[in-house]
Amino acid sequence: MPLINSQTYTTPFLFRNYHLNTIFPALFRKIKGIKFQRIRINTPDDDFIDLDFSRIKSESIAILIHGLEGNAAKAYMKGLTRILNKSGMDVAAINLRGCSNQINKKYYSYHSGKTEDLDSVINYISDNYNYNKMFIAGFSLGGNLALKYVGEKADKINPIIKKVVGISVPCDLKSTAFKLNKADNWIYQKRFINSLKKKALEKIKMFPEFQNQEKEIRKSKNFIQFDNLVTAPANGFNDAEDYWIKNSCKPFLNSIRIPALLINAMDDPFLTDESYPFEEAKQNPNFYFEFPKYGGHVGFINRCNFSNELWHEKRILEFFLDV
Repeated sequence: MPLINSQTYTTPFLFRNYHLNTIFPALFRKIKGIKFQRIRINTPDDDFIDLDFSRIKSESIAILIHGLEGNAAKAYMKGLTRILNKSGMDVAAINLRGCSNQINKKYYSYHSGKTEDLDSVINYISDNYNYNKMFIAGFSLGGNLALKYVGEKADKINPIIKKVVGISVPCDLKSTAFKLNKADNWIYQKRFINSLKKKALEKIKMFPEFQNQEKEIRKSKNFIQFDNLVTAPANGFNDAEDYWIKNSCKPFLNSIRIPALLINAMDDPFLTDESYPFEEAKQNPNFYFEFPKYGGHVGFINRCNFSNELWHEKRILEFFLDV
């Protein structure tokens, strides 16, 4: 029964407010000293993905996957890179399609369950570098992607992959889409949707056959509307609900065959009960679910100087190194 009712995470009183725990590190955290080397890899469908490497000549590597509308330059990506480098591990931080400040070639870009792109990255690293161990960590959307991937692969997963971690993961995409449409989450949804709409409007300039959607894209105000209009049809799904159902990691958790850790704070403003997979953790001895009382969404501030190492970064490192 790999359920972990975490007692190791404590937060300053102010950050027991989940909005503050979510917003402060996202807006104000600064991570210095990380120098990435960018490498562009080609995908089987004649597109590209940009990887940012931070290498210290290690024999092991961690692949990091950012969240919705993030990239490798986000503080949460750099913070985890820093602690992993210090521990003696190389890092490859993925910029999902369209997230490296360059528009990708296809009308579609990334989405919550596009595991074929993660597979392309893993194959590229396996074929071109001599690592003997590989780890994966994903934040939010990236965590859903990572857990879905290892569940899909099950016992056919590349043996170089030893462990995977998901942080603040919307294991059930439908319920998260509706949760973000609630009044108290308007600031998050507005920020995400505005960014997605901007990219979608840039993309239709490259594909004139979709320009008739411009008015509807501009009118989109939530994930229900945007995923129905853009995400689902661009990626071959019938509608938003079809996309959400087929790409949520939750149905894949029971198939995971390597040690996997999910960390979801109980006060995460993005998540509903469906994203707290207690039963799946009870049923699968490979799947560990840790659920601190506080933490917000990709927050986990454990000190007022949150430019230093945060609790979840130390916890991820501990999980990776525990043999």
